Amino acid sequence: TAILTGPEDKVNLTCSHTVSDYIMILWYQQSSQNTGLKLIGYVRYTSPTVEDSFKGRFDVSGDAAANKMAYLHFPKVPEAEDSAVYFCAASEAQCFTIPSLLYKNPL
Repeated sequence: TAILTGPEDKVNLTCSHTVSDYIMILWYQQSSQNTGLKLIGYVRYTSPTVEDSFKGRFDVSGDAAANKMAYLHFPKVPEAEDSAVYFCAASEAQCFTIPSLLYKNPL
């Protein structure tokens, strides 16, 4: 679906899935300058995360597990650099932290 916006238009994209085991929905951007996919952010259960490079330009929300839906919001009026193809993906991926990375080496 192509979305054309005017100068004051707000944009919200919706993504949904039907797989009961999937608890995460991720949003990606593919710009014309860079054909690689850049992770914008994701919703794990109901917890949203936006990557640092996209903070202030995008918000994510939703419930990836129960409602199986997530939303990508453009809180500001989209700029020319936001002209891109946007993808979403659903996943059952689990997040974990490696404890040794939580502490800085004092040396």
